[in-house]
Amino acid sequence: MLKVGITGGIGSGKTTVCKVFETLGIPVYYADDRAKALMVEHPDIINAIKKNFGQAAYFENGELNRNYLSKIVFNNKNKLETLNSIVHPVVYMDGEEWHQKQANVPYTIKEAALHFESGGYRLMDKMITVFAPRELRLARVTKRDNVSPEMVEARMDKQMPENEKIEKADFVIYNDGQKMLIPQIHKIHQELIDFIKHSINSKQ
Repeated sequence: MLKVGITGGIGSGKTTVCKVFETLGIPVYYADDRAKALMVEHPDIINAIKKNFGQAAYFENGELNRNYLSKIVFNNKNKLETLNSIVHPVVYMDGEEWHQKQANVPYTIKEAALHFESGGYRLMDKMITVFAPRELRLARVTKRDNVSPEMVEARMDKQMPENEKIEKADFVIYNDGQKMLIPQIHKIHQELIDFIKHSINSKQ
């Protein structure tokens, strides 16, 4: 099975694209969602976060105090790197176990916002970038999350520029309201199938 990564800037529509791939029978691992779950489920993560960020990182009921943690790491690169070094390895292993459990599919997809920033893309066989213009992404996220444009722009500015994501990708899906989304996804799906068939034939 191939490992295919999907990424894109905040508000680009990664989840929407992944849902279409799922209708084609392709399993999707949502790394960011799993990270959130593991941060309240995995004892190694919980203990390391408490050790590095204090007991206040968790409420008494075991839920993560996201506001507390966000305020610490948002403008502190070293603290953010510490948090990522705690969470990313566990998410990676969780994703690997998930991938190995999949059966009778040509490839799996791992969706993550920071594939390129974290270096995780190097572990993928192919990468897809979902692109949407900044203004459109800004409008989507302010409406979706009910937050100010300034807050969204601050988050955008911490991510890799879109043109760099496009350059690093094997495929680009334009979710800009101009190009139809589903035909682009179907085309990439077929190209991945053809690539797998060619790889199998060349080894025989």
